[in-house]
Amino acid sequence: MTSDSGRVWLVTGCDSGMGHHIAETALKNGDSVAATILAKGDTGPLSEKYGNRCRYYHLDVRDTAMVKEVVARAERDFGRIDVLMNNAGYGLHGALEETAEDEYRRLFDVNVFGLSEVTRAALPGMRARRAGRIINTASLAGFAGKMGLAFYCASKFAVAGLSEALAAEVGPLGIKVTVIEPGSFRTEFAGTSLAGARDIIDDYADTGGIFRKGIVAKNGLQPNDPAKLGDVIWTLSNIENPPMHLPIGEDSLLELLGKLEATRKDAEQWRELSSSTYFDDVKASA
Repeated sequence: MTSDSGRVWLVTGCDSGMGHHIAETALKNGDSVAATILAKGDTGPLSEKYGNRCRYYHLDVRDTAMVKEVVARAERDFGRIDVLMNNAGYGLHGALEETAEDEYRRLFDVNVFGLSEVTRAALPGMRARRAGRIINTASLAGFAGKMGLAFYCASKFAVAGLSEALAAEVGPLGIKVTVIEPGSFRTEFAGTSLAGARDIIDDYADTGGIFRKGIVAKNGLQPNDPAKLGDVIWTLSNIENPPMHLPIGEDSLLELLGKLEATRKDAEQWRELSSSTYFDDVKASA
């Protein structure tokens, strides 16, 4: 099957939550979707509802060979990939010292390296057509560090930096990149999609420990609606000159603006110290 009308999306992490809603919004608007899920199987609620315009693919993004195979299958099935929505990922709470190597390496394998390999697999087709959109999911925690989420923040900061560099590399080739920074959404992020460090250290009870208790208590009470996020992504995918960064949710927007202002103030306050490393002759001629 090929798609001759509408665009073709590849959306990772469509088992539930944000990925499901993003895929459904694209389908409602007439596009086709290759939806990857961690569960095994090639059917699901969206393929049952939208028929051949949606196909499911089992994918563990940590498996590079599987990534290449699934992207190739999606391109054969639909003819191309116009929009890549890198959504697959999960959370990990725990202070840095509490988090073991096997825990944080697995997190990076999914959130950073899995995203990278899906992108690498989709890029040749986009380059050949000199067209494409890539939307990478970071987080508010990928712009402003949060206690109790040290390695999750690190993984999402990595996604943001990777996306900025990628945008500069592929922009001249007609491919547009945006990194989104969602705030707190009412999904399974604080439930089944959130892992916790095995080792708990009492000295972090008033920092990471407070976060751990708070995120569990607030599960199901988050302010943002994942169905509305689907509409935001749809709108974003149609903007001719999309933003490099897009905070999603007023909570994310306000914190992002606050950090930008605090960073500006720090830069101004410490301007003399920051600028003190030039050679004297370089500074004199600047």
